[in-house]
Amino acid sequence: MPRYARYKITTRRKRYKMREIKSIILHCTATTLGKVLTVKEVRKWHTDAPPKGRGWSDIGYHFLIHQDGTIERGRHIDKVGAHTWGNNYGSVGVAYCGGVVKKTKKSLDKDKPKSKTVYEPKDTMTKEQIASFRNLVGLLEVMFGELKIRGHNDYTNKKACPSFKMNEKFGDLTNR
Repeated sequence: MPRYARYKITTRRKRYKMREIKSIILHCTATTLGKVLTVKEVRKWHTDAPPKGRGWSDIGYHFLIHQDGTIERGRHIDKVGAHTWGNNYGSVGVAYCGGVVKKTKKSLDKDKPKSKTVYEPKDTMTKEQIASFRNLVGLLEVMFGELKIRGHNDYTNKKACPSFKMNEKFGDLTNR
C-alpha cells in the first residue's frame, strides 16, 4: 500500500486509519442524456424508504460524474459504498450521469394500440465524462496504488450498467 493511503485521518471526534481500496467500479445512473442530476437527488433515490427508494443509509456511490465532466462527491470515501452486491468492501463506486435512451415501442396487438415507453441501455458517456473518469482513476491511484478498474456488469450478468463493456472502452485501464 502506498504511503499516501496509510495516513491516519483525524476528525474532531476520533482518529482512524483509512480503509484499504483495491478497485474502482463504474456505474451509470440509468438516466437519459440531458437529464441533470445532483448527488442530493441520487442520495434521495438511495435513502428514501421503499418502494420509492432503496432505504439505504446514504448514497451508494462515492463519486458522481456529470455530463459536463464535473465530479461531485457522494458517500465519503472512507465509508464502504453500496453499489455492487458483494464487492463494496475495498472498492470505490463511481457513477456517470446517463446510460440509457428513451424509446417508444408500438403495440403489435390490434386491441391495444397504445405505445409503450421503454428505456434501453446505451453508452451515453460524454467525452468530458471519459476525461474526468480517467483523471479520477489517476488521482485515486496516486493515493492507493494501482487499482483494478471494472464496470458493474463485470460482476453480474443481470445488469447492463454502465451500458458498455469496460474492456472495450477502457481497455488500457482494465487490462493491466
